[in-house]
Amino acid sequence: MFSNYKKHSNIISFDFSSQQTVITNLNSTDFHGSGYTSLYIAVFIQPSTWSFYTASVFIGIAAAVLWTAQGNCLTVNSDENSIGRNSGVFWALLQSSLFFGNLYIYFAWQGKTYITESDRRTVFIALTVISLVGTVLFFLIRKQEDTKAPGEADATNEIPGDSSSAQNKMTRAVDAFKRSVKLSFTKEILLLSVTTAYTGLELTFFSGVYGTCIGAVNRFGGDEKSLIGLSGIFIGVGEILGGGIFGLLSKNNRFGRNPVVMLGIIIHFIAFYLIFLNMPNDAPIAPMEGTDGVAYMIPSKEVAIFCSFLLGLGDSCFNTQLLSILGFLYSEDSAPAFAIFKFVQSICAAVAYFYSNYFLLQWQLLIMVVVGFFGTITFFAVEWKAAALRARGSEYSSI
Repeated sequence: MFSNYKKHSNIISFDFSSQQTVITNLNSTDFHGSGYTSLYIAVFIQPSTWSFYTASVFIGIAAAVLWTAQGNCLTVNSDENSIGRNSGVFWALLQSSLFFGNLYIYFAWQGKTYITESDRRTVFIALTVISLVGTVLFFLIRKQEDTKAPGEADATNEIPGDSSSAQNKMTRAVDAFKRSVKLSFTKEILLLSVTTAYTGLELTFFSGVYGTCIGAVNRFGGDEKSLIGLSGIFIGVGEILGGGIFGLLSKNNRFGRNPVVMLGIIIHFIAFYLIFLNMPNDAPIAPMEGTDGVAYMIPSKEVAIFCSFLLGLGDSCFNTQLLSILGFLYSEDSAPAFAIFKFVQSICAAVAYFYSNYFLLQWQLLIMVVVGFFGTITFFAVEWKAAALRARGSEYSSI
């Protein structure tokens, strides 16, 4: 419920995140976005209903600003030869939280039927401290150099409180918004939006729906709840492995991004098929007591965990290549492109959260198969254009 609420605020705030990135420097934008994230985590130390809702609004806004700034930071600190590597390393580091967080929970809470207040506070105090440390470290990121657009040269030297300075910031914010709207209707962005939509659907599935399915299968015995944590660990392993491989090997890839995306959709199709065979069809909407249903095979813990790994690996294929191609195509003005990317992804994730409470598993899998197929085709079309740019003399030499 709170995740849905967060997604809604996330969608709204992405309309303004590119403007925020333009009128403030990247370090400051990252700092403020991460600060609100720390606040959201801290709410769980002593939770209450009103603080949950309030913090969900702030985390949605913060995530929009933070994602846009991070994408812009990734772009301005990369070139055509390093954007693929940096995207892969960034994704592997980002998703490492899935592995280490779930690993701690799996061992620390193993065998516990009820989570005590002390257990909860220990976890969230530790997470809050780690988040605050990460927030401070944003100031150590290399400064943006020689990347300012014309007319922005004196932005950092503006006098605080000066009316002309405030007017200049407002003008640049309005210009950034106009560029975002105009960019939204370009052919490349419209095509990539289908691929981005798929990442939003499967994000909801592996981060929320699939864990619910595993926890609802009574035939897993008394291990179904602990399997949720184990599933998160293997999703993280897949994400980290994919990000590392596609980042470190990007310079040796002469075939562009398409083979990686093709690999991702094949991996996901295999995962969806195994989940369809292994999981009861009513698992996503099962009551609190769980389900005793059987699909086309007796539910297997090993298959369930293997599918978690495949979901993470396939997700890394898509996201690393989307980050890479956006950074390449829009290297001169990347903030609007990344804002649109997360805007579309958040919309589709919110839609998936909504229908996941009503649709049987087979229909949820079918939706992802259809959108994933067309998303792969549209990505191919954009990548072929990028390859054409290289043939016409671009410095595009690696993913």
